[in-house]
Amino acid sequence: MRIDGQCHCGFVTYEARIDPDDVGICHCTDCQQLTGSAYRVTATARREDFRLTGGEPKLYVKLGDSGGKSLQFFCPTCGSPCYRTGEGAEEVGIRLGTVNQRRALVPRRQSWCGSALPWVDEIGRLPRGEDS
Repeated sequence: MRIDGQCHCGFVTYEARIDPDDVGICHCTDCQQLTGSAYRVTATARREDFRLTGGEPKLYVKLGDSGGKSLQFFCPTCGSPCYRTGEGAEEVGIRLGTVNQRRALVPRRQSWCGSALPWVDEIGRLPRGEDS
């Protein structure tokens, strides 16, 4: 599937080819802190299938518990997290919130569920408002 997207302000733009079945949720504490949310949703692309089409993102390098470097790319203007990869990795993890076709992408797996906040399974039971 071909996708495209951008950060919140539109400075960083990209296009990619992804497998729509390769979308996942990560509950690790790094993803919680890096998103400022309960979890991160990512669509995966092979590195050769991902291409920046606009402004250059800023890079933050996070040293993981494994000792590996996680390269986090975000917009230098608005701060939106856009994508990540590992040093020498073959894949790019695109942040779902930046994908224009995000409504067509459904997570197929979850990881680091031991770090999940205890209320995430109850979200569907919360009262819903359409425009509030």
